[in-house]
Amino acid sequence: MKLSIQKNALVTAINQVSKAVASNSSIPVLNGIRLVATEKGIELTGSDTNTSIISFIPVEFNGDTLAEIEKDGSIVLQAKYLSDIVKKLPKDDVQIEVEGYVANIKSGKSTFKLNGLDSEEYPRLPVIDDKNVITLSSSELKALITQTVYAVSTSETRPVLTGVQWQVKQSVLICTATDSHRLSRREKAIKGLDTDITVVIPGSSLQELNKVLDDSDEEVDVILTETQVIFCCGHLTFYSRLLEGNYPDTSRLIPAEVKTKLAMNVKELSDSLGRVSLLGSSQNKIARMDIQKESMFIELSAKEQEIGKVNEELLSEALEGDDLTISFNAKYMQDALKTMKGTVELQFNGAMRPFVLREKGNNELLQLLLPVRTY
Repeated sequence: MKLSIQKNALVTAINQVSKAVASNSSIPVLNGIRLVATEKGIELTGSDTNTSIISFIPVEFNGDTLAEIEKDGSIVLQAKYLSDIVKKLPKDDVQIEVEGYVANIKSGKSTFKLNGLDSEEYPRLPVIDDKNVITLSSSELKALITQTVYAVSTSETRPVLTGVQWQVKQSVLICTATDSHRLSRREKAIKGLDTDITVVIPGSSLQELNKVLDDSDEEVDVILTETQVIFCCGHLTFYSRLLEGNYPDTSRLIPAEVKTKLAMNVKELSDSLGRVSLLGSSQNKIARMDIQKESMFIELSAKEQEIGKVNEELLSEALEGDDLTISFNAKYMQDALKTMKGTVELQFNGAMRPFVLREKGNNELLQLLLPVRTY
């Protein structure tokens, strides 16, 4: 393998694929990045077998020459050293020549010899089958991830809850995440897939995908298979294994009846919760909300026996229904509010029943919290 390549293009590709490289794997090849050079360009791959990312650098893109390939070939180089070396090279042009399993990396007057591994030992990625494909813009996909992935479980007690369920029903994508204390659900009308299908995507994979996606109108093809989900966006391909197991039926948690309805400014409510949370412990930020129908004001309060008490009044934008006193995890509500803007509508069905948060004017997004018993 022998080539020259623009440093910036190589750094960008290394940064992208490094997010999937295994950390301290007992399998040496998984600690590396695979480079494959062909007449079309250079393909870089990082993988920990559960998540894999491919970034392709074409020889030419938008009229600019990014690389020149003198000789095809492939090698696996240790990700950490390759990244550190390329970032600190002195010139914008980088030459890489592979002899056996050693890569000679040159730029300006700097020369590195980096030992590599046989690329044939690298895990094989599945062939892309474009049977079940959803097409979304990159910004739409980022919004779907941001609004749901925060609610996945961090406990491995029920592994399936560490993922986000994606259901396609009648050309509508329904994304659901829950840790059994809160729930986030986002719906989105889609194109390209008429078949109903259900998969569970690891939350960790979606978080990494969110980091490498641009907030743009560029189209992303989402390919759903029995064991993998594949995201294809421009020169980037992101693979993730799916989680096994039966995801719980969360639809029964959503109240059919609303006894108390409240409308609040999202920022004002979130800021108030931040202040009320100051007296709580790091793991137990419980807030109490008192709603009186004869007043447009609600009261938020918190009490920590050994520290003190805080009370705050907030003016609601609308209020109707029964009086209510309810306690909940303040951090969980703040997390839910981060996915919204403008006005949030809170819908309650009693002090000990799950309650719903909806962004006013947006029927696609639903957040649900379970109350906390404080007596």
